Amino acid sequence: MIIRRNKEHKNANINFRFNLLTVLIYIIGIILIIRLFSLQIVHGAEYREQSNTRLTRESTLEAARGDILDRTGATLVTSDAQFSLEMYKTKVDDNELNISILNMINVLEKYGVSYPDSFPISINPFNFTISDEQLVEWKEDNDFDQNISAEQAFYEFVDKYEITNTTNIEEIRKILAIRYEISIEGYSSTKSITIADNIPREAVAEFSESSDKFAGINISVEPIREYTSGTLAAHILGYASQISSEEYATRKDTYSQNDIIGKTGIEYVFEEYLKGKNGTRQIDMAVDGTTTAEYIAEEAIAGSDVVLTIDANLQRVTEEALAANIQKISSGGFGQRFDTNAGACVVMNVNTGEILAMASYPTYNPADFVGRN
Repeated sequence: MIIRRNKEHKNANINFRFNLLTVLIYIIGIILIIRLFSLQIVHGAEYREQSNTRLTRESTLEAARGDILDRTGATLVTSDAQFSLEMYKTKVDDNELNISILNMINVLEKYGVSYPDSFPISINPFNFTISDEQLVEWKEDNDFDQNISAEQAFYEFVDKYEITNTTNIEEIRKILAIRYEISIEGYSSTKSITIADNIPREAVAEFSESSDKFAGINISVEPIREYTSGTLAAHILGYASQISSEEYATRKDTYSQNDIIGKTGIEYVFEEYLKGKNGTRQIDMAVDGTTTAEYIAEEAIAGSDVVLTIDANLQRVTEEALAANIQKISSGGFGQRFDTNAGACVVMNVNTGEILAMASYPTYNPADFVGRN
């Protein structure tokens, strides 16, 4: 009797737990259904509208390389900011895009900044600007009859790009230059096309203040290596330029294909210290290309500075003396003429072994190698 009651009690507990679990599952299912109904039916149109009118992309914040200083703290090499104008694809129609391009070109021309123009037709008068052999291939690529004139081809592109916002032939030609470049290079909402490099800060300010007039544009900031004293200590400092494909193949874990890397001299030897760590910037855009929000997802970390034992003033005097004496030797200034066109000298602190100056002749300007290939 007691055993039977215990079994009945145990079975009752099991049934209770089972029923409780079943009820909980039903409640959770009902909550999920209500939530899905709210997301898809009640607020579906609103969320779809927000999704269709927002674009998000990431861009790289390039870290500045560290400075190179002489023993007194004088800066021999530093990094300055260079601004570039990029353009991303947006969901605006052709008319809005053409208006935006013309506004953009007007600002660039105002500050004397050049922009890409490979459109092979000139105006006033209309002429093709490529060779006859290239022209035959170009017409084939664009499905044009070989007998089409420059003027006819020009207006075929006007119709293709639906340029109706202006009747000024010169303005139309400017718009065509950018539209044609876009068709050749290609761009998307995440892959930009570079319109102009090294634009002045005044132009950057104008683009930023009136961003609603320029669909899909973005100002990128690139640290550029600046050798503050020209050719001074060039053989010591070396130079930095874009990483080669061979270098990138062995450093993919820490470098991107567009990174600057030390090639010779101190720039090369102390690369791991001079190189900083890039950051990430998040940009939210409306459907018309206007930036709606921008924030730093990961801060860029600048590289470390390197201090040399070189004295910049003594280095300058040493280089000048070396160049003057080589020229004097080659011209017979010491009594006998020698065919001398190169040389080197070192100034050392004999007590410490520190190199105070180290000159080579002839020299070069490291700034000639600055930038990207």
